[in-house]
Amino acid sequence: MEKFYVCILYSETSQKYYVGQTNNLTDRIQRHNAGSVLSTAPHKPWKIVWSCEKPSRADAMALEKKLKNLSKIRIATFIAKYS
Repeated sequence: MEKFYVCILYSETSQKYYVGQTNNLTDRIQRHNAGSVLSTAPHKPWKIVWSCEKPSRADAMALEKKLKNLSKIRIATFIAKYS
């Protein structure tokens, strides 16, 4: 059974968070840091500051959507609480 992950990345350069979901966390962070993702390329390097495994892509996408609706301050609070 394939695993899915929700992750929060952080750019110290831009002090920005990025929320995403993937089935390959290692490949995902490598693509962001290589500049392969246009929306995140200007803000690299990225580091994973939080992640969790979900049983299905639908579950991962639902959590991703909730996290993307949080403000920067609420994302930081979420990371502090659940890390």
